[in-house]
Amino acid sequence: MSGIDELIAERCPSGVPHVEVARIFDLRNGYTPPKSNASFWSGGNVPWFRMEDIRANGGVLGAAQQQVPEAAVKGGRLFPANSLLVATSATIGEHALVTVPHLSNQRFTSLTPRAEYASRLDMKFAYYYGFKLDDWCRTNTTTSSFSSVDMAGFKKFKFPLPPLEVQREIVRILDTFTELEAELEAELEARRRQYEHYRSALLAPNSMSSLRWATLGEISLHVSSGGTPLAGRPEYYQQGSIPWLRTQEVRFVDVWDTEMRITERALKDSSAKWIPANCVIVAISGATAGRSAVNRVPLTTNQHCCNFEIDPSQADYRYVFYWVRSQYEQIKALGQGARSDLNSAIIRSVKIPIPPFTVQREIVATLDAFDTLVNDLSVGLPAELAARRKQYEYYRDKLLAFEELTA
Repeated sequence: MSGIDELIAERCPSGVPHVEVARIFDLRNGYTPPKSNASFWSGGNVPWFRMEDIRANGGVLGAAQQQVPEAAVKGGRLFPANSLLVATSATIGEHALVTVPHLSNQRFTSLTPRAEYASRLDMKFAYYYGFKLDDWCRTNTTTSSFSSVDMAGFKKFKFPLPPLEVQREIVRILDTFTELEAELEAELEARRRQYEHYRSALLAPNSMSSLRWATLGEISLHVSSGGTPLAGRPEYYQQGSIPWLRTQEVRFVDVWDTEMRITERALKDSSAKWIPANCVIVAISGATAGRSAVNRVPLTTNQHCCNFEIDPSQADYRYVFYWVRSQYEQIKALGQGARSDLNSAIIRSVKIPIPPFTVQREIVATLDAFDTLVNDLSVGLPAELAARRKQYEYYRDKLLAFEELTA
């Protein structure tokens, strides 16, 4: 920062000009070629960008997941290469720099530098300043059938135009941060794949010696579900102190707290009931069916959780959790009806291999170490990645803060 501060002080001692979006850029709306014309949706070579492209491939894009033929291009005019795509309706607060001639759908507005500004603006610098534009867009929306950006205000949003030397030095620094973040993300993904490999190998029945099989019901001291206090009754929820777990929180994790709490009155008047710490919890309803978790503190649950208090004389609860977690797809496939719901009887009957305790504990120790490395938000790679992202955002904000030049 000291080096860039000196450069800015030297080159921009009185501030830098800030220019409105509508003066710097030509603005064009994206569009979707008519779906009724099948010829517009086959054999294409023109990249057609959607939000899915940003989510899959990040903010600097050279290829789209979908292409359309040139015949689908209105007036034969593509959006030029090195234009910004800014989401201005529906999903707001995203943008990308597209490095090839292209089209986009109607959720984006394309920003292409006008000729008189093209030599004054590094588009990678504009891409990084686009994060500030995203913030503005998120807080300046209008709502009809869906959210959209206040386009009159959007056109008046100002971009700073420091000297190109300053822009390029800022880009160099922020590119370095981006590369470091990408390396951490790649490392995390590699470790997750390694974790999945070891989990599958360690939990393969043929890898275990002195093996017996039992059902989840047979190795449990108690199996229960919970209940939901009547909605709309403030005395059941306001100032509640009892943690109450819902199935949307059952996410293959250790649960230390819940998003909602209920009162003693709610516990008395409903089927919700306390379960001890270290139960293996399996969601049995709809989209969440088959997902599992372990409650590391005593809590209550709703009726769509099937809660197994594991008999410690038969199995280590964490071994059971890892096994159930590894069987997610198989358990989910046991669902019945239109919503593929499970029930207590189905889950109780799921079979699990039971090796000796020494083997169970070795498996748990190995998988706990991997789980901490790839999933724990307080330590391991996720914590490192989160810290780097915060650092990156801090320096990005500092680097992109310019005093406006006044007449």
